[in-house]
Amino acid sequence: MEQQRATFPVTSRTQVKRRPDRASYDRAVAHAILDEALVASVGFVDQGVPFVIPMAFARQDERLILHGASKSRLQTSLASGAPICVTVTLLDGVVLARSAMHHSMNYRSVLVLGEPHEIEDTAQKLEALDRLVEHVLPGRSLATRPPNELELKATRVFWLPLEEVSIKVRSGGPIDDAEDLPLQHWAGVIPLALRAAEPVPDPRHSPHAAVPPAALAYDRAVRPVSTAGAR
Repeated sequence: MEQQRATFPVTSRTQVKRRPDRASYDRAVAHAILDEALVASVGFVDQGVPFVIPMAFARQDERLILHGASKSRLQTSLASGAPICVTVTLLDGVVLARSAMHHSMNYRSVLVLGEPHEIEDTAQKLEALDRLVEHVLPGRSLATRPPNELELKATRVFWLPLEEVSIKVRSGGPIDDAEDLPLQHWAGVIPLALRAAEPVPDPRHSPHAAVPPAALAYDRAVRPVSTAGAR
């Protein structure tokens, strides 16, 4: 089996032209961002009209797993094999500068281009659906009822190869012009992070099971990500 390259090939479609100093094509960086994020925005064109749909997703090795109701517009488009664009963004902070035009945000983002492929084999489909559940909470697929035949029929599952991929990251403080530094306006960063509150049990749950330890300690902590020229 051919060993995966450490970086994604740069194509005319993935080459970052605006602020290339913030770009990366490092496979490990992309994996870290995708594994931390919970929502992906899937862009597609239906009858000449562009749509962007937020949805749950998961990474399965070098594939993105997408799923949805069998008869939805998105799933019909995916089944056609038409090219799509998937983006994932993690927001790490609001950057307040002395100048209005230099306000910004710290973020980590991944863009994936490609053609989706439907998973029709039942065993592979179940494995992919398990991966979606595991992405939300590790170990959860073993503590749930698996999909039944009717649910499987009503759900389509697709994979998108991680081949045309680009990453963009901004970190650090404001980049004010030198002449603005003496201005008496506060400048800096307001850090942002996704945090979980205490789990709320379903009141219809009977008998009551203990809250899973992974739910009590739920944390999508920032994973180490580095890229040259992030500022």
